[in-house]
Amino acid sequence: MDFIVNLLVSAGVILLLANAMSSVHVKSFWTALWVAFLIGIFNATIGWLLSGVLNLVSFFLLEAIVSLIVTALMIKLVDVLVGNFKVDGFWPALVIAIATAIAVAIAGWIGGDDEESFAQLQETRQPKTEVVLAGR
Repeated sequence: MDFIVNLLVSAGVILLLANAMSSVHVKSFWTALWVAFLIGIFNATIGWLLSGVLNLVSFFLLEAIVSLIVTALMIKLVDVLVGNFKVDGFWPALVIAIATAIAVAIAGWIGGDDEESFAQLQETRQPKTEVVLAGR
């Protein structure tokens, strides 16, 4: 479920930035959704490998910055592959990467962690029992 929410939030951010920035062009919401899906897939595969190499070079000191740069590179890769999506330059791709990261983080914060919520729900449903030892 989190993947679908992240996809929808990312597509919304891409579409919003396409309307706000003159250097980002997206034909429709479906194109933005397809772009968000491809960015997610490429970040999970190519981006993971690239992040690992770049984090080794930076000794994991700049992991967040490296992640944003790799995401911007994946956005440029999707720009080459998808005909109805165009990003003019690296800086707009970096802006998209930053805005998407912030929006997905806010959506995750608002939605809460499902595992944590499930654990709290289980604690409230189970009655607490105490064992009393008598006769000592």
